[in-house]
Amino acid sequence: MNDKEKDEQGIMSPDGEVNPIDTDYQIGQDNIALKIGPFGLDIHDRVFMISGLAIVAFVLLTLMFQTQIGPLFGGIRSWLTSNLDWFFLSAGNIFVLACLALIISPLGRVRIGGTKAMPDYSYAGWFSMLFAAGMGIGLMFYGVSEPLSHFNSSLAGTVVENGARTDWAPLAGAAGDALGAERLGMAATIYHWGLHPWAIYAVLALGLAIFSYNKGLPLTMRSVFYPLLGERVWGWPGHVVDILAVVATLFGLATSLGLGASQASAGLNYLFGLPTGTTTEIILVIVITAIALISVLAGLDAGVKRLSEINMVLAALLLLFVIIVGPTLVILTGFFANLVAYIEHLPALSNPVGREDANFSQGWTSFYWAWWISWSPFVGMFIARVSRGRTVREFMISVLLIPSAACVLWMTAFGSTAIHQLIDGYEGVVNAELPLQLFTMLDQLPLSQITSFLGIVLVVVFFVTSSDSGSLVIDTIAAGGKVNAPKPQRVFWCTFEGLVAIALILGGGLVALQAMAVSTGFPFTIVLLMACGALFKGLASEPRG
Repeated sequence: MNDKEKDEQGIMSPDGEVNPIDTDYQIGQDNIALKIGPFGLDIHDRVFMISGLAIVAFVLLTLMFQTQIGPLFGGIRSWLTSNLDWFFLSAGNIFVLACLALIISPLGRVRIGGTKAMPDYSYAGWFSMLFAAGMGIGLMFYGVSEPLSHFNSSLAGTVVENGARTDWAPLAGAAGDALGAERLGMAATIYHWGLHPWAIYAVLALGLAIFSYNKGLPLTMRSVFYPLLGERVWGWPGHVVDILAVVATLFGLATSLGLGASQASAGLNYLFGLPTGTTTEIILVIVITAIALISVLAGLDAGVKRLSEINMVLAALLLLFVIIVGPTLVILTGFFANLVAYIEHLPALSNPVGREDANFSQGWTSFYWAWWISWSPFVGMFIARVSRGRTVREFMISVLLIPSAACVLWMTAFGSTAIHQLIDGYEGVVNAELPLQLFTMLDQLPLSQITSFLGIVLVVVFFVTSSDSGSLVIDTIAAGGKVNAPKPQRVFWCTFEGLVAIALILGGGLVALQAMAVSTGFPFTIVLLMACGALFKGLASEPRG
């Protein structure tokens, strides 16, 4: 196969030494190429059809049975998080340990794309893309509410749920102690936004990058499993992996898009008096999906990269503003104090067995881990696509530690500001609805109208970036690993993400969104655990620079 043929099939030739996998499979060999008027399609028939039909069926059933579907979603989430919390927590720990092992092991010298490969993007462009894709909307939605929630629970020592007293060990250890409650609350928050989620992304991203850029396999989920399944990855075992990846990614994205719509709606109501509710949220999903479609048509460099860099600038401006006009000394000293508290309480927070804090480990951690895992095909493949030329050690340190530190700083700035407003007697934030808490906190700072509007813009741009890059990733999987499939396919998936978000909003709001993230995250956790073993096996055969 010559270089032109490789480029047409989405294969990037390695630079330097690699140990490719010898297979007769050709990227796109099982695809169906269609010409419908001026539009062309190039799809993997089984993956595209089964995942597409399953999603269409879900949307139709949700819209037809809106009244009945809400309680069903709530029951699904409750059952999964209460019965499988130990499984999600254990899996998260395994991913972190795997990443740390790669950083310190000789495997860290392996270079993605070959021993002489050079990075495609600068550090600034690389960080902005992976950070915007990985956490954007979640940081905006939970940056104030989660630290404040954990602070209140720690300060009270107990929480009453469904009429029963539930201890929040280890969060129950600071009853009546505001300073101790703040440290515990921030430690719990950082646990959900630090090493564990980024380890989930990093494991899958590295596997996709190595098996594509070094081994010469398609940039799709099934390729990671070649060391375990051999040539069977091109048959139904591989089809199932890719179908799960498409469905998990789409519902994980829809969850984030729904959260973003609810927060943008709350912000517009707060600033301009626009009505809140389902109708406004649906209109926002439609408008922002339309903007994402424009970005999709612009392509990776002109669309996603540019939007990601805009995101980083706007987010940095908002963060810097809060640090300067908020409790500056508390934030700057709290960054290091919170890191210490996180490390101190990490063993208790990550313990998967014998927990007495069901509301925390099941209601918070299990949901988060399932949500991150359902996002992992999207974020993992996106990071893989922009990480060629990095060594494994450089990749792991950058993807694991630097974004984690950024998340700690963000949560410390926004969370500590809200907590100290409460300590000083202002209860507006804690009494506000969850999507509104960011804007209520900003209202107590100077230039609140400007910063709140900037917050809405950030939510929207994060929304667009996630939808754009998500449709790019889903399309690559559904096209059998082709990274240059026809753009109408990306338009199809981008539109579907919006439709699923609308269906979930109509079918139960936040509960429905969270339920689907947990439901799709569970089977994909098993896939990711298997991928860890395959990754180590694949790296062991690669030459080290």
